[in-house]
Amino acid sequence: MTKQASPFANARGARTVTLSVQSWVGSLANVAVAQYLLEHELDYRVDLVQIDEVPAWDALSQGRVDAILEDWGHPEQEQLYVEDKKTIARGGGLGVTGHIGWFVPTYFAEQHPDIKDWKNLNKYADRFRTAESGGKGQLMDGSPAYLTHDKALVKNLNLNYQVVFAGSEAAQITQIKQFAKEKKPFLTYWYTPQWLSAKVPMTEVELPPYKEGCDADAAKVACAYPHTPLQKYLNADFAESGGEAADFLKKFRWTTEDQNEVSLMIADQKLTPAEAAKKWVDGHESTWRAWLS
Repeated sequence: MTKQASPFANARGARTVTLSVQSWVGSLANVAVAQYLLEHELDYRVDLVQIDEVPAWDALSQGRVDAILEDWGHPEQEQLYVEDKKTIARGGGLGVTGHIGWFVPTYFAEQHPDIKDWKNLNKYADRFRTAESGGKGQLMDGSPAYLTHDKALVKNLNLNYQVVFAGSEAAQITQIKQFAKEKKPFLTYWYTPQWLSAKVPMTEVELPPYKEGCDADAAKVACAYPHTPLQKYLNADFAESGGEAADFLKKFRWTTEDQNEVSLMIADQKLTPAEAAKKWVDGHESTWRAWLS
């Protein structure tokens, strides 16, 4: 129902918020807690839209969603919508620093310490070979929609590897768990924070150091991924006139430990997002109460 179609839509000032959810569980954890508090403390109705990273910016600009709570850095979209069109407003930091990298299981790194330097990856390529990697070592990625330079990195660093997409975070986690259960070596695109790291310890392979601008040309990238303070973004009109909801989302800020706690409940303990959010909210009032003031 829309405001135009429904005679009841404005009965309570149309107190509805639409949040973008990305396909990884950390994003779901943010949104679950925000939704729970918006509904139970501020009396809003919350709609969720699952959408990939770049299309989410388009939807936010158009007002089809009101907020993105976890962005990992999209400078082109930020320039277009925040600086040029001014249809999107910055919502402040989430409080969590994200980092993408290449990881091997710690049990393999302990047996072969030199794997931690990317220059030695070709030496172990045959150990990471799979049926899908075409005779080369497999570098496992998650979803093709995620922020990744891996194909360019493999090419530009002259690595004897093939990027193989699992298809989603869930599929990637399933494969990692299976490799770990069998104590097999694997090389994977991975990111922190992520709850699985507590279950399957992984060690990062050090790529050439990140320097400002080294990833400016997507085809020529030959450096590591940066450490990125994760950001929130709001539709500009909503940021101005969204009332208590907009104020709350601007103040929403928690730690990596908080996010991982909720993520673990959802992904590993199989609580629903609402159940996980309630459990976290019940135990952390001193944290979230400040978001409502």
